[in-house]
Amino acid sequence: MSEAGGGRGCGSSVPQRAPWSLVAATAAFCLVSATSVWTAGAAPMSREERQKLGNQVLEMFDHAYGNYMEHAYPADELMPLTCRGRVRGQEPSRGDVDDALGKFSLTLIDSLDTLVVLNKTKEFEDAVRKVLRDVNLDNDVVVSVFETNIRVLGGLLGGHSLAIMLKEKGEYMQWYNDELLQMAKQLGYKLLPAFNTTSGLPYPRINLKFGIRKPEARTGTETDTCTACAGTLILEFAALSRFTGATIFEEYARKALDFLWEKRQRSSNLVGVTINIHTGDWVRKDSGVGAGIDSYYEYLLKAYVLLGDDSFLERFNTHYDAIMRYISQPPLLLDVHIHKPMLNARTWMDALLAFFPGLQVLKGDIRPAIETHEMLYQVIKKHNFLPEAFTTDFRVHWAQHPLRPEFAESTYFLYKATGDPYYLEVGKTLIENLNKYARVPCGFAAMKDVRTGSHEDRMDSFFLAEMFKYLYLLFADKEDIIFDIEDYIFTTEAHLLPLWLSTTNQSISKKNTTSEYTELDDSNFDWTCPNTQILFPNDPLYAQSIREPLKNVVDKSCPRGIIRVEESFRSGAKPPLRARDFMATNPEHLEILKKMGAASSIDAEDGLRFMQEMIELSSQQQKEQQLPPRAVQIVSHPFFGRVVLTAGPAQFGLDLSKHKETRGFVASSKPYNGCSELTNPEAVMGKIALIQRGQCMFAEKARNIQNAGAIGGIVIDDNEGSSSDTAPLFQMAGDGKDTDDIKIPMLFLFSKEGSIILDAIREYEEVEVLLSDKAKDRAAILKGKMIPSYIINSNPEMENEEQPSSENDSQSAEQITSSSQEVDLVDQGSPEESSLNSQPESLSPADTDNAASVSPSEQISNPMENHETTSLDGECTDLDNQLQEQSETEEDSNPNVSWGKKVQPIDSILADWNEDIEAFEMMEKDEL
Repeated sequence: MSEAGGGRGCGSSVPQRAPWSLVAATAAFCLVSATSVWTAGAAPMSREERQKLGNQVLEMFDHAYGNYMEHAYPADELMPLTCRGRVRGQEPSRGDVDDALGKFSLTLIDSLDTLVVLNKTKEFEDAVRKVLRDVNLDNDVVVSVFETNIRVLGGLLGGHSLAIMLKEKGEYMQWYNDELLQMAKQLGYKLLPAFNTTSGLPYPRINLKFGIRKPEARTGTETDTCTACAGTLILEFAALSRFTGATIFEEYARKALDFLWEKRQRSSNLVGVTINIHTGDWVRKDSGVGAGIDSYYEYLLKAYVLLGDDSFLERFNTHYDAIMRYISQPPLLLDVHIHKPMLNARTWMDALLAFFPGLQVLKGDIRPAIETHEMLYQVIKKHNFLPEAFTTDFRVHWAQHPLRPEFAESTYFLYKATGDPYYLEVGKTLIENLNKYARVPCGFAAMKDVRTGSHEDRMDSFFLAEMFKYLYLLFADKEDIIFDIEDYIFTTEAHLLPLWLSTTNQSISKKNTTSEYTELDDSNFDWTCPNTQILFPNDPLYAQSIREPLKNVVDKSCPRGIIRVEESFRSGAKPPLRARDFMATNPEHLEILKKMGAASSIDAEDGLRFMQEMIELSSQQQKEQQLPPRAVQIVSHPFFGRVVLTAGPAQFGLDLSKHKETRGFVASSKPYNGCSELTNPEAVMGKIALIQRGQCMFAEKARNIQNAGAIGGIVIDDNEGSSSDTAPLFQMAGDGKDTDDIKIPMLFLFSKEGSIILDAIREYEEVEVLLSDKAKDRAAILKGKMIPSYIINSNPEMENEEQPSSENDSQSAEQITSSSQEVDLVDQGSPEESSLNSQPESLSPADTDNAASVSPSEQISNPMENHETTSLDGECTDLDNQLQEQSETEEDSNPNVSWGKKVQPIDSILADWNEDIEAFEMMEKDEL
């Protein structure tokens, strides 16, 4: 959303049936008022430093976009570790995550309007020509309706919006004749069959070529969809109707929104996460502002701004009142049950709720936005990135981080609303962390585990569509942008739609249905315009005063809000029995259990809470018996510690979490399975032995290589194609006997990760690795070695001085799954059968020919620091029960496009780094 989005929040204070012109005028006034203030708590950032950071964002975008165009296009996404494109059907399935991929060059379409925002108009024109020439929307592939709408339809509409703007300016796009809009219309008609349900809620998936419910469509049997999936359509579909005059798109999207509103829980005014598309029954009755619901709330408010229909504002205000009444427990945002909203549904939060402070800014409710944003920032400072999920005591619940942009989005809006330079420093931290920990030679890699610093071979399209857009706008002055961003609204994928659509092709009836269901209480919204006299009442330190109590919330203090239930008993009534306190030998406890569910509604709630806590307590006790993942870091030339592989731990041998890491060169054992006395002890003496899984127990392998003089061991899976990207983490167990005689560290690598080491040996002969509990800092690893300083410091500017480079480019709620965790006692069978550590799919709802030849010396992820995920030291006894829980979890028909893997020639200008480039091109041979 644009700065006009600052007006989105202001809009809620306008009389509910005010004309759109008044809404727009009020929005502009509010934003000017808010951005004129900055708190004295943070020193202002100089224009020179802001320009430097803005230029750094441009360079980072070039690195990501250029590598996509060079190594992946026309594939949907880039695989940055193996420097190739991700083509659906050619890689192991990642489940629902892959539903975003439709063989339509997703990353290119998603990046179109980002190119214009970043003032890359020539690249934008080239990109539009490529889309028109190469992209085919008639592929026989099943895709997510939600993801295709926000990424592809939104990307085409955003590209069209800025293409006509550039054409009007008279320098670029003079040849353009609404071609992107015609593609968007074609795609819109392909999505319409998904709405063929009695409720008007769309099916979650559709076949681009065959639609729904035909035998060849391979879809149409689903019964459920997430609230965000059905409720995040109105902006794109209405814009398509307003651009083309075809009203059917807006009508279908409005009908879906109307149905969701009608099905809300009337007593709480909350909606659930998942709904039956045929009956309208809630399937998952928990409610929050994160995955599965997030962008439904966002689109209600933004639909009011874009379309000027006050019924959307009334609905949003009704929901917002319920959110602040039940879900908001500052600084936390915790899911509750829609029928019993005083009862928390879970004790962890997901990363997608990081968008909500930004939405609160647009609403004009600044104080809770500052509080939640600061809490999230403290989590980021602890782990360098926001984990996919974390508990109420800020321990990691799901450790992945797919480079999500929601926190950057909220940072941008908070800076626009407050003018506080503190948020510029927050943005600077985000830039530094991305360059230091996620940057790899072929782009930016998602974090497999924020605790160890290991990578995932993934760079989602939303990273280019959103992250760089928000970061650049955060540091840009108005004159740095070639158009007035105040004239546009951001979609949930950060695509730009012009505000003038509100007065174009208004053929949709605006019947106000809100008042049929509820009488809105406006008392909570009479101050929502971010006027400085209210936000910062005679106190320039207002924002700082809100943040200050939260500075140490992650490490020390008790989060407020989670003791809400206890507070209700301050009148003298006895607090409810908690699972952590229960003793089966206590007669009083047994009597309380008997009463639960029988005496009163309060006792019933206590009983439900008690059972939930007992389940979580049991799950946590099982987890505590399991070991966290480890890291294998390649430290020799040309990797220099920049490649970090996720490794499974062993329940025997040296504990890397308690002892210094083990460093050494690797050597293959003979026999390779390590099940008998080694015949090449001289080869493994003083080295880390590589052993293949199978034919004997892990402890026996460890003893054999230890007897040969090895200082450590890496067991590589014999199941070809296995990968930590798709399989749960594997833990090696002993042989049932005493294993105290094993003194060396042992780690397990899946086939894909192991092949990276084996290929490196074939290419470079001598490969040195570091075995540790988490990846180590490059400066420490490379101390005393003659290495270019930018590899250690992760400074792109220093790299550019030494090496030339050229210029370049919610979810749906993806289903969250976790595998059951086991421990393999015998070294046989597949890791899928014997595994530990839940590996959920990532969350969602609510992401030119002259591409750069990027130097392989671009810095790669640096190991994480200070990532211990211990619980609080007893300072907050109310947190003891907040435990982690196990979640319940095509061939392209376009003849003009080659979907094969690209092999790029190495430019002679990069001769000095020839080996580095080859190391990563070598990985292209790794067939999964």
